Amino acid sequence: MPALDLVPLTDPHDERLADYVALTDVALRSRHEPEKGLYIAESSTVLGRALAAGHRPRSVLVSPRWLPDLRAMLEARDPDGEPVRVYVADPPVLEAITGFHVHRGALAAMHRPPLPSVASVLEGARRVAVLEDVVDHTNVGAAMRACAAMGVDAVLVTPSCADPLYRRAIRVSMGTVFQVPWTRFEHWPHGPRGGAADGVELLHERGFTVAALALDDESVGLDDLAADPPARLALVFGTEGDGLKRQTIAACDLTVRIPMAGGVDSLNVASAVAVATWATRRVGSRTESP
Repeated sequence: MPALDLVPLTDPHDERLADYVALTDVALRSRHEPEKGLYIAESSTVLGRALAAGHRPRSVLVSPRWLPDLRAMLEARDPDGEPVRVYVADPPVLEAITGFHVHRGALAAMHRPPLPSVASVLEGARRVAVLEDVVDHTNVGAAMRACAAMGVDAVLVTPSCADPLYRRAIRVSMGTVFQVPWTRFEHWPHGPRGGAADGVELLHERGFTVAALALDDESVGLDDLAADPPARLALVFGTEGDGLKRQTIAACDLTVRIPMAGGVDSLNVASAVAVATWATRRVGSRTESP
């Protein structure tokens, strides 16, 4: 059985391309993708990491220049599996279909895997990052990339946080979103009354010290936390502009600030994730040089 089903395309209005049409509409895609169980992977690098994580492509849209790389990647995936539909179109046709310049000439519509439970993602974790209501997909992607680089064991996002599997978030993360275990809280910062533990309470049940990154009169410096970090640490980062909710800060065990100079009082959330996760990384983790 051939590994690929190659389909040349010249008509950007071909009805078979519905998964790829008008991807610039963020609001539409954020509603549409979860309902269909799909996400879009952009570039051969990102697709390769998605495949390495065991994710399944529904179809691929590629320009002729990048077809050899994609062919080798997809054929190595599962020679005995169902052939992958590959639509081949010149760059102007790709742009007419999607509404933007396609990075490295390749897009893939991927089957979205079910989200694991928070408890399963926390199993065995020692360092966790929580993204509270971060709404910019670029920031989510950059934060996921930082967490992968710093050896964070898991990332948890709140119900209103942007989707880490949105196309732009995946691209900015360089596909590292597929490397770091992550999932979404159902409730945050507190679970429903009388219901199962969720949010900060669930982190406490798993033995985590929960630290809110925020400017607060009672905050401790990041250096102080890094000097004697707890065995299990969850760092909570807030949304762009407003930062963490007051009820979140109240529910956490302590508040931490990143010391800064030059009259700067805060960092972009993705930069804060990188700084704080590096400072509190576990000695001997995979981020440490031998």
